[in-house]
Amino acid sequence: MLGTILIIVLILLLLGALPAWPHSRSWGYYPTGGLGLILVIIIILVLLGHI
Repeated sequence: MLGTILIIVLILLLLGALPAWPHSRSWGYYPTGGLGLILVIIIILVLLGHI
């Protein structure tokens, strides 16, 4: 249950970090890449049964 909630929250954060606004276009994909890495780690931990 906790793993599912974490995955949903991280997916929402990942979508929110996309550079869609003019002031954030200069950031590139750095915020999305960091959140994507955290999402992958959480998915692996859920699949292995550690969360």
